[in-house]
Amino acid sequence: MTDSIRLLGFSGSARRSSHNMGLLYTAQELLPDGMTLSLYDLTGIPFYDADLDTAGQPEPVQKFKAAIAEYDGLLIATPEYNYSLPGMLKNAIDWASRPVATSPLVGKPLAMMGAGGVYGTVRAQLHLRQVAQSAGMLALGQPQVMIQRSWEKFDAEGRLTDEASRAAVRALLEAYREWILMLRRGRG
Repeated sequence: MTDSIRLLGFSGSARRSSHNMGLLYTAQELLPDGMTLSLYDLTGIPFYDADLDTAGQPEPVQKFKAAIAEYDGLLIATPEYNYSLPGMLKNAIDWASRPVATSPLVGKPLAMMGAGGVYGTVRAQLHLRQVAQSAGMLALGQPQVMIQRSWEKFDAEGRLTDEASRAAVRALLEAYREWILMLRRGRG
């Protein structure tokens, strides 16, 4: 058993300069020793269609599922849209969760964070936890990273400059590392 941990990260926002992408870039800077984070772009995944699913999943879906299977855990950064998670993110999870018997999400460790407005993605992350549980993912409970008033905490280049927020991301990553190692020991 090795202590190296490979994470796959993706954002619920399609905007390249979104604060949630900025959170993922910050996570890449702050990773504990032995962890790596590769980023995945969800924008090429088509809308879920049961007919397509039955006929054979489209290539972008197959690539996404293969990427999930390759990594030790997922790190999702999500904004909040209309009191919930973005449709693009929910759609990607819907595709990856099917069929359940071969879903790469089942048993996959998950950590989440988000940057947003006054409530800092609280409701989006709550709904993401519900979706993750249904899909069989193993979500880290604490700490939670919900960057409020994100426009005040990122600079013009999209870098997270607020030290308290950076410390929160660092704490999440350290706890996530321990969570994944604990899960490995339990399966060992």
